[in-house]
Amino acid sequence: MAYIFISVVIVLFAVHFYRKAKRHSVKPFPEHWHKLLTDNVLFYRNLSKDAQLIFQQKMMLFLSEVYIDAVQFELEELDKVLIAASAVIPVFGFKEWHYTNLSGILLYPDNFNEDMQFSSKDNSRNIGGIVGNGRFEKQMILSKKALYHGFKNTTDKSNTGIHEFVHLIDKLDDRTDGVPERLMEHQYAIPWLNLIHKEMEAINDNHSDIRKYGGTNQAEFFAVASEYFFERADLLKRKHPELYGMLVECFRQEPST
Repeated sequence: MAYIFISVVIVLFAVHFYRKAKRHSVKPFPEHWHKLLTDNVLFYRNLSKDAQLIFQQKMMLFLSEVYIDAVQFELEELDKVLIAASAVIPVFGFKEWHYTNLSGILLYPDNFNEDMQFSSKDNSRNIGGIVGNGRFEKQMILSKKALYHGFKNTTDKSNTGIHEFVHLIDKLDDRTDGVPERLMEHQYAIPWLNLIHKEMEAINDNHSDIRKYGGTNQAEFFAVASEYFFERADLLKRKHPELYGMLVECFRQEPST
């Protein structure tokens, strides 16, 4: 299945040059997307009508700046809607936001392995999304299956799309280290690191309800905790009030209210 990897590389380079050659204008929000959002995105459904309009504008701005393509299937409208929602949710508290470290997104039909293979015959297909490095710099690869699952299951404290966009936010200072300098004021950095280490220790000692993967390293803790924050804000506030408060400061929004 090496041809899949080669195809991915070709598409990514094509996306890169396409983005350099042409800057999209911001298109109007398709009215029928409102139903797609209310049916599939709890975060959007919980917003006021005025806030929903702002969310729509931010989505369309994002879609004007990033190219999205599908691998071995035809891209659907809901694919674009869920990807754009994943991008907007973490930065909704900011007046203006541009993912300057992202040019294109490839959507795979299923989870994939480290060799970018996703066939049922391929082994270790347990990756739902990655933020690229090296030849894949400024690229993201997402599994459609994982993307949809993140929005269908609103009780599991997990959302692959949000997870990967939080990694991108973390990476804006050129270091994916769990300390998002673009979001966090300097005086919060040390308390945040102390809190991360305390929470990771609890995870690894099986004394936490935060997903086990969050104990892997600081970057994964930040992404996993952010999923929890946006998926189950009320529960995070009740069980981890200090962590919840820090994430409120970080993302400049309070989804539990």
